[in-house]
Amino acid sequence: MTISLYAASIPVFKQMLTALGAVLAKGEAHATAKNIQPDALLQARLFPDMFPLVRQVQIAVDFAKGAGARLAGVEMPKYDDTETTFAELQALLSKVLAFLDTITPDQVNGNEEREIVLRPGTDKEKRLSTQNYLLHYSLPQFFFHVTTTYDLLRHNGVEVGKRDYMGTF
Repeated sequence: MTISLYAASIPVFKQMLTALGAVLAKGEAHATAKNIQPDALLQARLFPDMFPLVRQVQIAVDFAKGAGARLAGVEMPKYDDTETTFAELQALLSKVLAFLDTITPDQVNGNEEREIVLRPGTDKEKRLSTQNYLLHYSLPQFFFHVTTTYDLLRHNGVEVGKRDYMGTF
């Protein structure tokens, strides 16, 4: 049995971004219920050299939209990453989910060997097949930032569990 590039990407990004939105909603509700300033959660870090929660969400979103666009061969939406509130993060998730909804299996499947060039023209330039880009770069990066967001909220007392992390599948 084979799995398509589309099935391994777009539905996975959508599932996890939807779950991330629900986890963020629980984080916001927790802050309200416990009379915690939202910024205490949004700027939370597990260690001083880490990005704060808000940036973790932005990076997860960047990987989902970037991978979706690169896999489909379409222009990547550009967002400013200026979100500072739970509401703004939810709006960002909604925009990216709407973008991912526009990508069809026909745009993605069959492009497994097409070359993706990351950081073109720099010392860090990498050339990967579309399949390797997805499986060995984008998905691991995406899951790292989604997981870190979850961990930051859990560490700060938000009652979330594996079902929240996984969402509906």
